[in-house]
Amino acid sequence: MNNLLVLIQCKDSVGLVTNITRVLAQHQLNIIAMREFVDEVEQKFFTRIECSGIVENHSSLKLELLNNLPAAADVYLVPKAEKNIALLVTKEFHCLADILVRATFKTLGANVKCIIGNHEILKEFAEKFDIPFFFVSHEDKSKADFENEIASVLSNYQLDYIVLAKFMRILSPDFIAQYSNKIINIHHSFLPAFIGANPYKQAFERGVKIIGATAHFVTNNLDEGPIISQQTIHVNHTLDAKQMAVAGREIEKAVLSKALEQVLEDRVFVSGNKTIVFE
Repeated sequence: MNNLLVLIQCKDSVGLVTNITRVLAQHQLNIIAMREFVDEVEQKFFTRIECSGIVENHSSLKLELLNNLPAAADVYLVPKAEKNIALLVTKEFHCLADILVRATFKTLGANVKCIIGNHEILKEFAEKFDIPFFFVSHEDKSKADFENEIASVLSNYQLDYIVLAKFMRILSPDFIAQYSNKIINIHHSFLPAFIGANPYKQAFERGVKIIGATAHFVTNNLDEGPIISQQTIHVNHTLDAKQMAVAGREIEKAVLSKALEQVLEDRVFVSGNKTIVFE
């Protein structure tokens, strides 16, 4: 039996679950798992349904679901398949290494199609995994030209997501608009605290007692996109900024890994500037 994931986001109303399950039953789909959530403030309904069965006509099923939902509903039918991702990197290796090891041992849930770096320092390491590495320098060129070169590489692949695995460049609104809710970043801070550069230095100077990391979708507002996953650990006065950064790298790997797992399994809905995550 084929597995199918049904994702629905719409205005809340009475009888939604009944209408949805009736349509799925009419198409001989067996519901394996179903999660739903209602945002009562925004009056929005979200559901993630895992089904088994064979769908002869996806378009017909989607149309029937839409006809039984409020206007302007979003319905996605997602076959069981690994996603394709690209990684953007600069110099730090820890997030890249974690992703590539997971991909090698088939625990990532995605195919890494290419790696793009604005420095060449990670090229040799990436090539050990037989994944194409493209060096695109940001020096001696405009931001637009730099991003156009990156976009040109990405256009050669059918990608589901772009992961900024410690890519230390700020992307322009024009670039982000090409991949709306498709760019995932790991920020080395527990947002919204310490936005921007040198967060561990900021944290040290502030004398914080916890540090953390945040994975989020990239938007035009720096480090303010919808948050996917966060974690923290306790620190104390004995750690300087460098030691905090070392501890922080472990959290960054863990948070990015968790966020990718959730996104790649289609457990994340974006609603405005926040997310609904079905664990």
